[in-house]
Order: sequence, then C-alpha cells, then structure tokens
Amino acid sequence: MRGIYIHIWLLACGLMAQAQVAGQEHPRAAEAQAAVEAVAADPALSQAVVSICAMSGDGRVIVDIDADNMLVPASNMKLISTGLALHHFGPEHRYETQIAYDGTITDGTLNGNIYIIGKGDPTLASPDSIAVNIEKVFALWTSFIKDAGIKKIEGRIIGDGRYFDGMIEEPTWLWNDIGTYYGAGATGLMFYENMQSFSAAAGAKVGDLVKIHPSYPDAPWMEFRYNCTTGDKGTGDMLFMYTSDLAPVAEIRGTFGVDRANKRVDCSNKFPEYTCARYFLNHLTNNGIKCEGGAGDYRLDTTWEPRGEMTVIGTTYSPVLERIAFETNHASNNLFAETLLRSLGREMTGSACYDSCYVAAYNIMKELKINTARGVDIQDGSGLSRQNYVSSDFFCRYLLAMMNSPHFETFAASLPSPGKEGTLLYNMKNYPASTRNRILVKSGSMNGVRCYSGYIIPTDGTKEETIIFSMMVNNCTSPTWKVRPLQDKIMGTLAGLN
Repeated sequence: MRGIYIHIWLLACGLMAQAQVAGQEHPRAAEAQAAVEAVAADPALSQAVVSICAMSGDGRVIVDIDADNMLVPASNMKLISTGLALHHFGPEHRYETQIAYDGTITDGTLNGNIYIIGKGDPTLASPDSIAVNIEKVFALWTSFIKDAGIKKIEGRIIGDGRYFDGMIEEPTWLWNDIGTYYGAGATGLMFYENMQSFSAAAGAKVGDLVKIHPSYPDAPWMEFRYNCTTGDKGTGDMLFMYTSDLAPVAEIRGTFGVDRANKRVDCSNKFPEYTCARYFLNHLTNNGIKCEGGAGDYRLDTTWEPRGEMTVIGTTYSPVLERIAFETNHASNNLFAETLLRSLGREMTGSACYDSCYVAAYNIMKELKINTARGVDIQDGSGLSRQNYVSSDFFCRYLLAMMNSPHFETFAASLPSPGKEGTLLYNMKNYPASTRNRILVKSGSMNGVRCYSGYIIPTDGTKEETIIFSMMVNNCTSPTWKVRPLQDKIMGTLAGLN
C-alpha cells in the first residue's frame, strides 16, 4: 500500500513538467518559521548547534534556521549515496561475481587456479533477508566448474577483491569504529557483510575476564586477543575490536556488564576475500572436487602463482539495486552505502579509491543541476566519518533535485516512515498513522548528532505542496529521550502545513 501511495503522489505531481519558483515567499512561511523556532528554543537544545531548512516542492523556502551551517550529517549521507547510485545505475542494476580459472585442463584436472572475482556485491553470504543463501551461490559456482570439465584442482581457490582498489576504510574513520561491524569497509569481494561474529558472556563478577570466542565465520588464520573484562551492572556492552588489514591479528578490548545476557557481538573482518575463498574451498571438497593448493587471495595469502590468463566460466548476480538501496536506508547499513559510493567511483573513473568516488559523486550532482559550490563536503557514503559536512539547505536542494530524477519513485520508496521498522521505529509513536505515513525520512545519529532529512507527501498530491526538510543537530549533550520528541514535533508541525 505504501508503494502505491507514493506512486499516486508522483503521478499527481507531474514532476518533470513543474517549474521551480525559488525566491518567492511561501504563504505559510512566517507561521512555520515561528513554530519551528519555538521548538528549537527548548532547553534540551540550548547547548547544541541546530540547522533547519524546509522548502516546498517548487523551491520556496518555508523554514530557515541557520540553514547554511555545514554540520556533521551522520547517516543522512546515505540519502546522497543511495540517490546518486539509483540515478546513475538505475533500480535494476545488479552486482556481478565471476568464477574464472587460469592454466590448463587435462583429463579433468585443472593445472591452475580458480578465481572468485568480486565486483562489489555486498550481499554475498549476508545475513540480510534480501541475500541469496550462500550455499545456493556456492552450488552455482560449483556447477560452473563442473561444466568446464574440472574435477580436480592442482592450484588454489583465490579470492579476488581488486575491483575496489585503495584503502578498505575511508581514512578519516575513527579507530574505534573500524573494528566494529558498522565500520567494516567495502571490498571488491565481500563475505557476510565483512563481519566477524563472536559469542560473549559476562564473568561471574566485576573484573572477571569476559568469556568470548569467535563463532562465524571460522577464521583459524586469525590471532584473536582478548583484553576485555566484566564491567559494573548497568554499563552494558562496551566491547570494541582493534584490527587492520596489515596483519591477521585483532584484539577485543573494553567491558561487558555483569548483568548482561549472553549475546552475539559483531566486529569487522578485514580479510573477506580469503574467508570467501576458504569457505568455497570447503564446499568444493564436500562436493567431490579436490583442491590441492588450498585457499589464497591478493592480500593475506599471496604464496601462489598465476598460471596465465583467466578464463571466465560463470557469473552470479546480486539482488537488484532497488532492494539494496531500500535496505541501506531502512537498516542504515553502512557497508551497503559505502559499496554504492565506491561503485560510482569505479564505474565513472575506473578507480574505487575515495578520491575518485568524490569526483564521481560531484559529477552526478552536476548532472542533476545541483550547486555544490556551497553546503557540501563529502568524505564517505555512509556518514561514519565526522569530516562529512553538509548544510540543511544543501540537503533540501539535493532532495528537490532528486525529484526530477527518472528514478525518483524508487528513491522515495527506499525511505522509511516514522513509527515503522528500521531506525525510525520509536519516532512519532503518538501521531496518527495518516501523518506518519506521509513522511519519508532518513535519520542520522552518532554521539552528539541527531539529523532527519526527507519528504512530506501532501494530502492533495501536488508538487507545490510537497515539503522537503532537513533538521540537523550537532554537539548535543542532551539524551535522546529529550531530543527525539522535539524533532518529532518539528516533523509533525511541517506535516500540518500540507
């Protein structure tokens, strides 16, 4: 029903035919400005930096509270990565993974290596419901090998993630983030969203060692060190893993509250290519194809030799981009968002290095006729970097321009509504569904940051009455339970205008 509602709204808008009238005053601007200013003046926001912008679908400004201030947007950056990817690639785009071999095949024996050539599919072995079961994927890969006449492999199974060149993580990410599941950088060949899961249990008393061990994926090549203790009651899960792709060594530090129930702790896996190769090797062995050389990749285990040119023997595909973008915005999946940005860089410049990704993003925004001379400084696709700086005015101008993208309907449908699944589950619980369902918004939060940007669908279905908004709060020391109702009230106030 929600998708049909959005589709009807877009049909009624006649988006492509509408002209902007930016610069004219909106008839309810004074009323809205006063109402939003009153909420923003609440003591809970007195020590914070606040930037709020709202405009109508034809470009008229409705609210402007320091809208030119460039602040840290957190996951509001996903609006940019998902929107630009959908605009450039289209909603039916799929990521490929190729199976290839080198060397020669003689009497069913491959005197060479099998390669798993990743091209950015973030859903391989993902626990997300949109992913194809990895055993089904492995079965297809195995069929490619059997169809090529290969019954035995003298070489290795090589995980090839070189499609995304450059650093795995964006250089400005914080050290205590890059060891977490949400700080797992995107690689050309990914596996289980580049995560490493552990089971954790508190000790019997404060100060005892935490009982922790890896669960999935199995990684016997890793040296895991545990420098974590049982914390006081009420301190919760404060475990962090410190790791890099420079060596197969990681250490989990921090505390785990004595009153916490046993749980799964997800950290980052810096060697997903090798992990994928090793798991596929096991699958082949279990299905009667012996591989004498074991697993290898281009970073962790390079003690193998190529044996000539590669021959591609099969390709598998990810879910369509429409579904990936939906999950990116609803679950605020950082890995998916980084994949989208790095894919744009690879496609448009030939490199997935972050410097190239910025070039690609700005070129697409130029194509959308967005003025990037003010209000935006992009560092990554997920918003994890605290060196992303965007103004609420820019978000509104960007969201307005996206309404003229041929794939805007898919983009709008990827955004969650308050009170529903995902990161907005606890927003606007006391507002009627008729109001909440008209709000399509992305949240963004990290320590001291609370942001919301999106659209409010009008009740009459005209573009002019559509409201585009962005409210950004930085340096906020008030607890979420005080700030969220204020931002909910602003969204409710704006929804009352149309």
